[in-house]
This record gives sequence, structure tokens and C-alpha cells, in this order.
Amino acid sequence: MRGESRARPGAGSGKHEGKSGMAVYTLGIDVGSTASKCIILKDGKDIVAKSLVSVGTGTSGPQRAIAEVLENAQMTREDMDYTLATGYGRNSLDGIADKQMSELSCHARGAYFLFPKVHTVIDIGGQDVKVLHIENGAMVNFQMNDKCAAGTGRFLDVMARVLEVHVEDLEKLGAESTKKVSISSTCTVFAESEVISQLAQGSDKRDIIAGIHRSIAGRVAGLVHRVGVVPEVVMTGGVAQNHGVVEAIEEQLGVSIETSPLTQYNGALGAALFAYQGALKHSRK
Repeated sequence: MRGESRARPGAGSGKHEGKSGMAVYTLGIDVGSTASKCIILKDGKDIVAKSLVSVGTGTSGPQRAIAEVLENAQMTREDMDYTLATGYGRNSLDGIADKQMSELSCHARGAYFLFPKVHTVIDIGGQDVKVLHIENGAMVNFQMNDKCAAGTGRFLDVMARVLEVHVEDLEKLGAESTKKVSISSTCTVFAESEVISQLAQGSDKRDIIAGIHRSIAGRVAGLVHRVGVVPEVVMTGGVAQNHGVVEAIEEQLGVSIETSPLTQYNGALGAALFAYQGALKHSRK
């Protein structure tokens, strides 16, 4: 079963009450390695606008994402009561964000907002895999793979390039597999060689893709077991959009995994929620 967001997206009305008015508007910015995401929240519960630019830290992506989300909301930076940055490139936003915070905390907070019963979060981003254990909305343990691209969005990008397919088509093609093909290596370079070898042997691309999904699931499951599998299990990050990977991990773990249409925005959502807390504390001073 795929979960749906509790947040209520709304369109910018052109009339805002940030700063001096009653409504509180906060901006969460998640600067990842491969994408920049933003969310504007009203009163810590309603999504006013969101944006995603497919380039991350060290690029124009964060600034473009901020400009886009403000335009979508018909607001300005001056309308924001508090801005919080997270992600790999969060420290690049000095002078823009009121505060920076670890992506681990923000992913935990965002997932708890979307799924109040969550205990385990699997986040697969562009270049890392994070597994979080959550109790009452707070992270109490985690495991992280940020030393190798295996099992990440980058891994899927490389595999799609070798197979000459669009990464967005991997889910559909993998679902059409009729024969089990094993991709045993967890190293991106060696897995690439395996895929090339399978193609040379005449293996069907669809079977290879399903094998790639199982390979990712095996590596991720190892991380999850170190933290412990405690339902409800939620998957976030860009790779969660590929339900072929989600289903392969479900099979490995033997549990149902929830996802949200806001999967890629989870870190930015958590940042906006923490920003709301910051705005309330600031207003009491």
C-alpha cells in the first residue's frame, strides 16, 4: 500500500500575513548532492508551494529552487518568518537561511509528519542511503552509506546509461521481466561490467533491470537490519519513485513499505517544520 501525504497543498493567494501578521510562513531548503528542493509551509501544517531543481550543491540549483518556490507561492523572501536549510550543501546558504540542520533530523521529522506511525525510514538519495529508527518523531538510531554509490540514485543513473534506457522507465521495464537474472556485485563499477556481460550474453534488458532492483534491495536490506526493522516502514528519496526498487526491498525485508507523492521533498518538508518551531521560539523573545 502506498501512503498519501497528510499535508494540504495550497495555491498562493497573493495575500499573506507573514512576519507581522497572524499566519506563520516558513521555508525549508534541502540542498542535496544531485537536486535542490524547497517547501513553504503555512502555520507548520499546510504546504503553500514546493520546487525541485535537478542540480544540487555547488551549482545554481539552490538559488533557482528558492526563486521558483517563492514565485509559485507568489511571495518574497521577506514574507518568510524563518528559513532553515538542510542537506549536503546546507552550509552554502549562509546569509539566506536562519539556521542549518542535519538532513538526518529533517528526514525523520518530515517522515513523521507524513506518516505519524513511522518507526523506520529508508531514504535513498542521489549519492547515499540512510536508514533511520524513529520513536515519537525523533531519530534514535541510524545507519548511513555515503562512501559508495551502490544502491543510490547515481547507481541507477549509471545502469540506465549502460542499458540505453531512461532512468524513469526502469520501473516499468523491470516489471515486465520474465526470467531471473542475477547482478551480484554491490560495487557500481563491477555491477556495470556485469550488466555489459549480461547484454553480451543476450540477456533481456527487462530481466537485467529486475536483477538490478534486487541487487539494490539486498544492499539496502543489510543496512536496515543493522538498525532493526520496526513497522511502519517508510521509504523516501528520489529512488522511492521507482516502485520496482520499493517492491524488491519489501520482498527482502518481508514488510510493507509506505511511500508518499512528496518522497523527494521529505528533507525540505522536515526543514520547514523545524523552521516553524524556530519561528515560534523567535516570536516569544
